[in-house]
Amino acid sequence: MSNDKLIFKFKQFDVNQAGCAMKINTDGVLLAATATNKRAKHILDIGTGTGVIALMLAQRFNEAEIDAVEIDFQASETAASNSRNSKFASKITVHNTAFEDFQTDKIFDLIVSNPPFFVNDLRSGEDRKGIARHTSDSFFSTLISKSASILAETGSLWLILPLAQAEKVVKMGLDIGLILSERLYIHSDESKPPFRVMLSLGKQKLDLIERHFYIYESFKCHTKDYNLLLSDFFLKLE
Repeated sequence: MSNDKLIFKFKQFDVNQAGCAMKINTDGVLLAATATNKRAKHILDIGTGTGVIALMLAQRFNEAEIDAVEIDFQASETAASNSRNSKFASKITVHNTAFEDFQTDKIFDLIVSNPPFFVNDLRSGEDRKGIARHTSDSFFSTLISKSASILAETGSLWLILPLAQAEKVVKMGLDIGLILSERLYIHSDESKPPFRVMLSLGKQKLDLIERHFYIYESFKCHTKDYNLLLSDFFLKLE
């Protein structure tokens, strides 16, 4: 990160975090580096924030067009600027709107979201960071149902969530015909229980893949899997 701590430099693009309540975080980069669909030509990033997930997906999927939705005006302006200032500018379109109001004729092969997850626990008034991190009971229902309506038959919806919300989302998905195909448990290290779960849901019934992913091998030392996953993006890895 540069001296002003607002510009995060990746190998193929820079991300200015100015104006964004939620900064670049581990959840987002892990999701962007992991989420996949072999047929990904149309990709949707819900709650793009700084735009980092959209940019990482643009780097990974050479032929894809990416729509990025962001409800917060300042964050959407920053995400759009980050896109314009990158070599992926022609591939990314940022929409300043709530996802439930997002209008599109497209059917998406890959939909990703690192959503707010502290349901009904907002104590910080109109604090923008609080709003970015919190949501209502109906949010996930809307997220899943609308995603299903614009997801290709062979498409994949990828989310990263705390364990409790992940279980609810899997049940919500089943109720509307979205079936869990992959569940990735994210751990700080091998001695700790998972603190996040990455889910892949789709309309096709596939054999369920369940895996565990560890970030640290020892204090401040990342695992080989972490380094391999992010080596195409980060300038420096420990």
